[in-house]
Amino acid sequence: MLLILLVGIGGFFGAVMRYLVAGWVQDGLRTLSLPYGTLTVNVVGCLLIGLLAGLSENRNFLGPETRALLLIGVLGGFTTFSTFSYETFQLLRDGESLAAFSNVGLQVVLGLAAVWAGYSASQLS
Repeated sequence: MLLILLVGIGGFFGAVMRYLVAGWVQDGLRTLSLPYGTLTVNVVGCLLIGLLAGLSENRNFLGPETRALLLIGVLGGFTTFSTFSYETFQLLRDGESLAAFSNVGLQVVLGLAAVWAGYSASQLS
């Protein structure tokens, strides 16, 4: 029961952070058609999950409760695949095919690169 509560609390804070960060980034870049706010939270979330997972796996940095709170709760609430998919759909619907496919490519490539970078950073002595 404690793990479920921790995931819920973490999800609340992650979702609020996503709302604030994505809105702030998107407001700053409102003249561009790509959803940079979602891209930012997804890439940052991927970097953090790579870093924390690497530290947890290799250095016993996080216990099960902290892992549930941060990795599943906070970062699960912070990053979002459904928003990414919907925003890509909107771009396609609005005839912005290049922006839509750029969004897909950037989200996937930068997300994987960020996980790799975070995990690699966790391995440094």
